[in-house]
Amino acid sequence: MKISSLQNERVKRMVALGQKSSLRRSEGVIVVEGLRELEHCIHAGHEVVAMYHCPTLLDSVPACDCPCYEVAREVYEKMAYRGSTEGVIAEVRPRTLTLDDLQLPEHPLIIVLESVEKPGNLGAVLRSADAAQADAVVVCDPLTDLYNPNIIRSSIGAIFTVPCVACTTDECITFLKAHNIQILTAQLQDSLPYYDTDMRCGTAIVMGTESTGLTQPWREAADRHIRIPMNGMLDSLNVSVSAAILLFEAVRQRQS
Repeated sequence: MKISSLQNERVKRMVALGQKSSLRRSEGVIVVEGLRELEHCIHAGHEVVAMYHCPTLLDSVPACDCPCYEVAREVYEKMAYRGSTEGVIAEVRPRTLTLDDLQLPEHPLIIVLESVEKPGNLGAVLRSADAAQADAVVVCDPLTDLYNPNIIRSSIGAIFTVPCVACTTDECITFLKAHNIQILTAQLQDSLPYYDTDMRCGTAIVMGTESTGLTQPWREAADRHIRIPMNGMLDSLNVSVSAAILLFEAVRQRQS
């Protein structure tokens, strides 16, 4: 079936889903745009409800057992967050993970983010977590939808390649303690340089917002407080940059 009208009900639905997080939540679906992102999504086992393809922008689409609609270019540009740059967009019913769903190895490496609010930061952390082969990313008390189109875009689909869970701070602390995973909080106060801390055992690296840092429950639950030494005039890095540094220190230690 080919869709050429901007007034088509399917087009209106996709536009609304892309713009309204409340509608995505109530319907239990998300919007995935882009070939790489959709391929990662399908490979991770999420259910594609419907796919929309603009053949003038993309020759072929991923193999998927779902309805696939050919759309005119102006229709695609109306539906898509990124206009005419990708050529494929889909409505997806995601698998929502809980802490108990995580299948962790003997010495897991986990990134925990508290109250992250900028989708671009979370997306960048997810890309680093994928590159470092972290076992999970846990977002405590999130201030943004984990499947926000901005997060899917900025992570280049890493939201689907790394197990990602949203929960409360208390739930996460209880889970980490129960599984004997050491808690390393990134903070300036009472801390040691990150490279002086053993990360070869099960480790959760916990990071807060750049403006307020971590809340007191995390500071009290921590087994170690770590910091990235700052040699310039400023006292902090972007949370995604800090996460990458700490993740790859853990990788370095585990490979040495």
